[in-house]
Amino acid sequence: SAASFTVGALLPLIVAAVTPGAARAWGVAISALVFLAFLGVAGARVGGAPTRRPALRVTAWGAAAMLITAAIGKVVGLIV
Repeated sequence: SAASFTVGALLPLIVAAVTPGAARAWGVAISALVFLAFLGVAGARVGGAPTRRPALRVTAWGAAAMLITAAIGKVVGLIV
């Protein structure tokens, strides 16, 4: 589990390191969603399941988690 979280965090971390300040938040969010979709497909293939629904499910819940986190940040004044 720890290894999968580490691997899953690599792409957004790389994007954060190379993206200029103004575009960084969008770059990290989009890259995280792309990687979540990829990992959803990979997990489904390993489990022998069809790939579309798991990829959509993982991506949708990831997007929901990011939106909720951003909303909380806005409420407490961390996001302008």
